[in-house]
Amino acid sequence: MYDKSQLMRGTLEGCILKFLSEETTYGYELVERLEQNGFQDIKEGTIYPLLVRLEKKGIIRSEFRPSPLGPSRKYYSLTPDGFEYLQEFTENWKQIEASVNQIFRLEE
Repeated sequence: MYDKSQLMRGTLEGCILKFLSEETTYGYELVERLEQNGFQDIKEGTIYPLLVRLEKKGIIRSEFRPSPLGPSRKYYSLTPDGFEYLQEFTENWKQIEASVNQIFRLEE
């Protein structure tokens, strides 16, 4: 049976970066936004390792901020390198999308 986890990892990374380019936010909100956009099987346990990896690479940064509903939350935002990384991801995504669509004849 096909394991979509590798395909999802790279795709989720790009989607998370896109969300963070629009606003600084925390992990659970990223999960909710992904779910609202069709990623129904996404769990926090999938997102947090990606966030840690992106932060170690210097693509995102984090800071704790007070929460109105309890303990402080860890908020994430893009670094300057993150914006450049997102631009490269977007360019590569468009090329790959066009190729896959052509192969599967999905283009309109």
